[in-house]
This record gives sequence, C-alpha cells and structure tokens, in this order.
Amino acid sequence: MLSFCCPHPLKMAAATPWCKRFCKTGWLPTLQLIRHGSKSVTRHWKPMNIMRQKLLAVTEYIPPKPLIPEKCIKPRERVVEENGYVKLLRRHAKQAFLESKMIAVCQYNSVPGNDMVLMKHRLRKYNIHVKFFPNEILKPFLLESKYKNLLPLFVGRNILLMSPEARAQEMLRILRSMPQINLLGACVDNVILSKQGFTNYAKLPSMVAAQGGVVGALSLMTSQTSTLLQRGPVHLTSLLEQYVKQQSCEAVEAKNTGMPDKLEAL
Repeated sequence: MLSFCCPHPLKMAAATPWCKRFCKTGWLPTLQLIRHGSKSVTRHWKPMNIMRQKLLAVTEYIPPKPLIPEKCIKPRERVVEENGYVKLLRRHAKQAFLESKMIAVCQYNSVPGNDMVLMKHRLRKYNIHVKFFPNEILKPFLLESKYKNLLPLFVGRNILLMSPEARAQEMLRILRSMPQINLLGACVDNVILSKQGFTNYAKLPSMVAAQGGVVGALSLMTSQTSTLLQRGPVHLTSLLEQYVKQQSCEAVEAKNTGMPDKLEAL
C-alpha cells in the first residue's frame, strides 16, 4: 500500500534497509512503503472446565410448565353418525339376504339401458330380482353374517340376482344372452358355490322330479316285496284247493261204485 508520510524517528526505525541507505546520505523519500497486515490470533478456544459445566447444568433455570386441562390435551372423539340413506340401504340388504334362497354375485359391466330393462323383465317372470348395493354397504353386513365367505367376490361393481326359490337353470339361460354380466359365484341353500359348481347344480333335476323318482323307486320295491310275500300263501292256497277238489272227486267215485254192489246183494 502506498502512503505519504513525514520524516519521523520511529518510522525511520521501522523503514526498510533500502530506506535506511538513503537516510544515511541525508535524503528522506517522500513516498514510503508501510505494511498494514492482520494481527495474529493469540487467544484460542479452550474447553470449559468440567466442574463449571456441572455447576451451570445444575443451576440452569427451568421454567414451570403451565397447567393444561386434560380435555385440552386429549383430542375429542368425533362420533360420526350414519346417514339415513345408508341405514335404509343396509336394512334392505339384510332383508334381501334373509328372504332369498338363491343369491348369485355377478360382475356388472356397461350394459345398454334397454337390454338391462329387458333382462330384469325376463328374470322377474321366474321370481328372480336384480339388486344393486354399494360395496361400502354390503361389506360391513357380510362381515357379521354367515355370508362372510362371499366377501372376495365383491371387488369392483357388482350386481346381485336373488330369488326365494332355486331357479338356477332359468337364470343361467338368461345370463347366456348377456355377455356383459359375468357370473362370479352363488349361494344356494346356505351353500357357497363357484361358477362351475353352480353350473353343475343347474344340471341337476328339479326337486319335484327327484322326489317323484324316489317315490317311484320306493313304491316299486314295496310292490315287489308284497308280491314276494304273497306268493307263498297264494301257492299254498291253490294247492289246498286242488287237493280238496281231488279228495271230493274220489269220494264221489267211491260212492258211485259202492251202490251197484249193494243192489246186487239185495
């Protein structure tokens, strides 16, 4: 750094050797070089004594905590009341499940409105009703009922085909004409069936036909049994009748042959 200064004995002492050489000749330069540097750091950081640290930790001021009421600390439990419409749907779903003997779960895809109305009309002829219930309504009900094994079928948008009678054949025949509705499973007489199991169940004869076949088989067995039981006495009766006739014929012949002998003796 360049600075102008006047001749001074202290500054002359701090001048460079080059400046001293000119001072000996009696000439002082008007321009001198003076170094202004930063001072050296003489105070370094030292760790605090352990006893002083303990004393500061013990004597540290801890302000008292304010007294907060317990109701302000614990959050209030919000009681969420169910909507009246939700309660109504849940009651209808429970009633439908209790009154139905056959419950079929189907996957519902986009179906034109006219086709859907026609399918409902065709199913209603066989007392089969189409029900729409959201999964949020059905899942809590199914978890607490005997139909909880049907829960894996309720994924996405589904429809329910319910009937108080087991009309499996009629329902499958109508569903074949609706490829947008896929059968996932069913519950018939409190027995859960898969799609293949429900198809096999539909191939079985009706209850009336099965009962008629059982009654016919039982009546045939009883008629054969009665015929076998009556065969012995009838045969014995016919033999006895034949024997009686034979004995009566022999007696008549003996009587007829005895009469001429008596007349000749007389």
